[in-house]
Amino acid sequence: MVVSRQRGVDGKYLTVEMLKRKDILALILIVFPWTLLIKFWQQHSDNPLPPSQRDQFTEDASDFKNPASHRTPKSLKSPGRVVEDSAGRTALVSRLLENSGLNYTHLNVETPRNLKVRTNPKERRIPRGTMQRNLALRWLRRNINLNSGHKGVVYFADDDNAYSLELFEEMRWTRKISVWPVAFVGGLRYESPKINSLGKVSGWRTVFDPRRPFAIDMAGFSVNLQLILGKPQAYFKLRGVKGGYQESSLLQDLVTLSDLEPRAANCTKVLVWHTRTERPVLVNEGKKGFTNTSVEI
Repeated sequence: MVVSRQRGVDGKYLTVEMLKRKDILALILIVFPWTLLIKFWQQHSDNPLPPSQRDQFTEDASDFKNPASHRTPKSLKSPGRVVEDSAGRTALVSRLLENSGLNYTHLNVETPRNLKVRTNPKERRIPRGTMQRNLALRWLRRNINLNSGHKGVVYFADDDNAYSLELFEEMRWTRKISVWPVAFVGGLRYESPKINSLGKVSGWRTVFDPRRPFAIDMAGFSVNLQLILGKPQAYFKLRGVKGGYQESSLLQDLVTLSDLEPRAANCTKVLVWHTRTERPVLVNEGKKGFTNTSVEI
């Protein structure tokens, strides 16, 4: 993407623009079958890395108790880090990435079984994607020097969201942390930061636990790369975090409420939709000879 100018924030918008379903589908950037996609690219497009410049290595991820395999570019100007929740890189995701034509780094770490399965009936929610996001954060900190001046934005994209391309244009101007509305979350048409008369975030338009330090969906913010590199202690907390507090567990270590930067026309436009991915109902699978286990899906 090429950015020619910085766009301002217009506080005069009073309604949220909701696109029709057919427009949403047309604006889907990527919906891939992995647990986490971290979208990371330069704010300036000088000397982009050609897709062919890729190589491969394996890194020890002993602190995650699982190996993490990488396919990493020879330059740090690759736009994406893809983290797969698996013991190894699967052929399905590897082939999907190869065919995408994108520059990428493919990592993997498997979530332990005791975090995937509810072992305590009183536990409201098991955090998903935490180890994968933390592995990606660690990769960035290990491979990019804070003093290098490398410019970029970190965004935690996921496999069950749909994105307008305009969202990625908006987040290019992130100085610390940008925020915007997210549709179809919390049992609402959309959730959003509250913006006061000074154009600053003053709270959260949400029904579920609005007193959370950062009552925002994972798809509702982006972080300047330099902020990630400058605060190496900031990670998503794996344990002791209530449902809905994963975002706060990271953001509290990075910024305060006053540091947040409203985007998407002062948080009046919806540019990302939590469309969800559901387990398919295959009630007829295996009937009348339709099953073919050799076909990868």
